[in-house]
Amino acid sequence: MSDHSRVETLDDLRLDLARRHRATTSAAAVAADADLAALGRDGYVILENLLSPDECAQIRAEVTPLLDKTGRNDFEGERTQRVYSVLNKTRVCDRLVDHPRVLALLDRLLLPNYLLSQLQVININPGESAQLLHPDDGIYPVPRPRLPLGAATIWAIDAFTEENGATVVLPGSHRWDNDRRPADSDTRQSAVMPAGSCVFFVGTLWHGGGANRSGQARLAVTAQYCEPWLRPQEAFTLSTGRDTVRAVSEDIRRMLGYSIHPPFVGMVDGMHPKRLLDA
Repeated sequence: MSDHSRVETLDDLRLDLARRHRATTSAAAVAADADLAALGRDGYVILENLLSPDECAQIRAEVTPLLDKTGRNDFEGERTQRVYSVLNKTRVCDRLVDHPRVLALLDRLLLPNYLLSQLQVININPGESAQLLHPDDGIYPVPRPRLPLGAATIWAIDAFTEENGATVVLPGSHRWDNDRRPADSDTRQSAVMPAGSCVFFVGTLWHGGGANRSGQARLAVTAQYCEPWLRPQEAFTLSTGRDTVRAVSEDIRRMLGYSIHPPFVGMVDGMHPKRLLDA
């Protein structure tokens, strides 16, 4: 056995199993000190005007035909339309999933090779009521207070207003413990922002979709991310076809699960999962 292959401790396994597929980092390295400071203080930050009007129009044109049934309960929203498995249906939302400004924050918040946990198109129609307030990573049975296990973006394809269901966030609630619940006295802030912007928040932040009291639908796209050792909300390795995996960017590919959390979480038959794409 050569020195390169000698394994005496788990630390010796920190290279990916295949050795030629090293842990990846996002292509962009945008300075994000101010965004990170806002996240630490409030639990969320609004990143304005990341998409042009033309890009928003293109997204609207491609996802609108995909909108169909409304939600199955009042959490999904009985007047809200959701599109799941978006990557299998269109490439138009890829630029949101791997936007450099977003990845720059995720690179600092989460471990390398973090995963995509959820991707949805959400269209809140007029008359929808406010969603139950919740923290996204409350689905994982890990006591609070703690560091977030994930983060989320909600992209405004329509401008978010007080009237049309802008996401409601509770600043500072990302630091609450297990027993703390929202009270009427807590500050609630609507994530009002122009079309093409996104609200980025950590998984421990309490938030919820707002009531749509306007006469127009409010179109958005949400991408959620989690630590590389957690099970994502959607099993993308099962739901995403190989042709789609080959078509997306390298950043998205590794976020779909074609990556390893060292030393070997995510392997397939003892090998790096990207070897599946060689077949």
